[in-house]
Formats: sequence, C-alpha cells, structure tokens
Amino acid sequence: MQRSVSILFLAAAALATALAARADDSLYDARHATTPPPEVAHFLGPKSGGINYDARMIHAAQIAMSRAYPHPTWRCWHFVKDALIDAQVIDSRPTSSWAKQAGDELCRRYGFKKLRVRNPMNAPVGAVLVYGGADAGHVEIRTATGFVSDFVSPTPYPRPFIGAYVKPA
Repeated sequence: MQRSVSILFLAAAALATALAARADDSLYDARHATTPPPEVAHFLGPKSGGINYDARMIHAAQIAMSRAYPHPTWRCWHFVKDALIDAQVIDSRPTSSWAKQAGDELCRRYGFKKLRVRNPMNAPVGAVLVYGGADAGHVEIRTATGFVSDFVSPTPYPRPFIGAYVKPA
C-alpha cells in the first residue's frame, strides 16, 4: 500500500512537472496550470477538482519530505521556506520570523491565495498550512500521507488552524 501511494505521488508530480513553466514577470505561468485529471485528483484530495496546480507546490512537498526529521526540531518555518525556494515556488527567502506570519507574507509578497479550507485534512497536496498559538505558531506542507515541515506527521499539528495557502492559476 505504501509503495503504491509513493508511485502514485511520483506520477502526480511528474504530470504536474510537465505542466509548469516560467513567465517573464513571475515564477508562475497560468497558461500551463491545469486541474488534475480524475486518476490523479483523488490522490491530491477532495478540494483538488477546483484548483489549477503548479507542479512546484507538489515538488516542495517532496523536498520537505526528503529533508524532514522523525521528530520536531522547532524550525518548521525554516524548513518550509527552504523547500519553497528549492522547488522554485518563491524566488527569495521570506523575512517573517514566526511561522504564524507565513500565510500573510506568502499572500502579500509571493502571490499565494488562502483557500476556503477549515480543516487541514481537506487541504490539497502541496498546500502550505499555517497554525497560530501564543508563541511562534507552526507551518507545514500537506502531503499525500500527512504533513511535513521539519518533521513528518500523519496528523495535522494540534494548534489553532489559520489557513491553507497555494500558488493559484
């Protein structure tokens, strides 16, 4: 089962990679973003049918998975920033210090949009999930099997959920 999910994840990433391209004034080219086909849509989650995917968001989730530890290191925003930069989703390093500020900065500086998702389990693969709290908060990326930042988890982080953010068409 785990192997078939991994193969499906790689197939979705390969399909999405073929659809992504750069524009002159942005890292995103809406002409090459598409809604995933039905055979991939179930893998990306229940909200995927109404979203045009940029392959780099899925690639960022893969990068984060490859670098994550099995336990928290308390550097979630640092790890997510690195994954977004290395996947070329964003072209410069975000300056916000706290994880709970990530969504605002991603929308303001990098063209992300907040999805109408109230439950992190319903967020599409590749979405950046932001959580609040009394301290710095938490940020992670949705994967096909759970969530990843500086560590991997099958369940969402137990903090107040602020929102899910994607780079839209």
